[in-house]
Amino acid sequence: MIIALASPRIASTLDEGLDKIKRLLSEASAQGAEIVCFPEAYLPGLRGQDFEVLPFDRIQQERVLQVVAHWARTYEVASIFGMEWITDAGRQIVAFVIDARGQIQGYQTKNQLDPTEDQFYVPGNTRRLFEVNGIKFGVAICHEGWRYPETVRWAAVRGAKIVFHPHHTGSDREGVRLTQWGAEGGPYYEKAMMMRSMENTIYFASVNYALRFQESATSLIAPSGECQAYLPYGQEGVLVQAINVEEATGLLASRYAPERYQELSLE
Repeated sequence: MIIALASPRIASTLDEGLDKIKRLLSEASAQGAEIVCFPEAYLPGLRGQDFEVLPFDRIQQERVLQVVAHWARTYEVASIFGMEWITDAGRQIVAFVIDARGQIQGYQTKNQLDPTEDQFYVPGNTRRLFEVNGIKFGVAICHEGWRYPETVRWAAVRGAKIVFHPHHTGSDREGVRLTQWGAEGGPYYEKAMMMRSMENTIYFASVNYALRFQESATSLIAPSGECQAYLPYGQEGVLVQAINVEEATGLLASRYAPERYQELSLE
């Protein structure tokens, strides 16, 4: 399977953001990608960061979703699109899965919020698997994949060959410019990517914004835990890679035995 990880810069307007999505979908499709993943809450932008979030209401969210679905159909490529979704309970962070016909398969909510996000969002409470061209996959959004490895294992034990990880780390205003992937003294995020693949024996595809001061690269990690490829820090673009699903055996995930974690009673 050929996958693509799209890393756009922050959008200054909804239309600019949609134009970036269209261009990256087109580029991915031209390179043979079967599915493209975008970063966390790309439109209207992740709240609580050092940039302005675009105006966004229910009318705009419906328009954005329909436009992205139209382009998925136009370019015949499935899409995992991170966006904000307004519900009766409040704003949620979601990743919609749209197939190559432009049909919406469903969405994964962010169920484990970072403590700093509690003031902006409400968590979801369900998880699900998706399937494109016969390949099962899961989605774990940002903080979930970093701090709650069980969100990735949930998908792996159910047969996912790859887990996509839309996220946001870093700043567009200030910080340290990273130069070496997985550097010993660097942030822990890229090391966590390696662990999510190794501890489950599956692929892990982590997708960041193209920030000036990223704290993690848009990266594809092989089931061995090795970084197969990544986009240069701060570079807007799309990373297109082939994955060998036969290598994603899920061996370690399949050996997970929750019945062995029963609490011992000393009665």
